[in-house]
Amino acid sequence: MKPVENNCVTVKVPADAEYVDIIRLTLYGIASKWGFSYEEIEDMKVAVAEACNNAVLHAYEGTSKGHIEVKFEMQEDGIRISVKDEGSSFDYEHKEEEATSLHNKDLNEINAGGLGIFMMQALMDDVKVHTEEGTEVILTKFLQRNGELA
Repeated sequence: MKPVENNCVTVKVPADAEYVDIIRLTLYGIASKWGFSYEEIEDMKVAVAEACNNAVLHAYEGTSKGHIEVKFEMQEDGIRISVKDEGSSFDYEHKEEEATSLHNKDLNEINAGGLGIFMMQALMDDVKVHTEEGTEVILTKFLQRNGELA
């Protein structure tokens, strides 16, 4: 996936729930301008909001609130969205294992708090998580044209 020159927008907001709507609105404007369908945009909004809400709820626990930086980068064949905080990280490998083990469980066996990664993976084409310094969730959605990849 190669970046398209000069098609990168970065938004930095306080890690507070009331600012997540700003990120969702920004995503809508950018993704519609770049040719994504309404359904694709709605999926991306849910996934990005989940990543932002995780940062709001977990990144800065016990400390003064920090910021969330969201970067929207148009690629030749899609969009790459990075949601980054500088708060405390988590054990991504453990959470990913939990998410992949959901397929064989009954609904009453699932912990609602562990569904975020699973949901992001279901809605996006690729999800990567880096937890070295804070947490960065990288969400990728490929641009579909006439039912095929661009």
